[in-house]
Amino acid sequence: MSSTTVENRGTPRFFVTYTGVKLPFRLVNELQPSETENRNTYFCGYFDAQDRLTGFDKLAYSEIELRHRYEYHDNGKLRAAEITDIDGEVTQLVFDMEGKPA
Repeated sequence: MSSTTVENRGTPRFFVTYTGVKLPFRLVNELQPSETENRNTYFCGYFDAQDRLTGFDKLAYSEIELRHRYEYHDNGKLRAAEITDIDGEVTQLVFDMEGKPA
């Protein structure tokens, strides 16, 4: 994958895992694209011009196992999250201007 914008989600970067339980998740242990070739599981995160995580895909054996998409208020706080699980079930969450669940 190149470092160009993918489906307007932002610049893709690759990671080993994430940390935290609060949204948006924080991806950690960045990988170079070539380091994903021999990994069974990794995260492909997408970042906007402000370096905010706009979403990620968790890949396991080349299949998307989990998908998060994020939108932000103008103040930088999380506005919405869409989470798609391995079965295709979609959960939509909305947050107020302070980033708290609405």
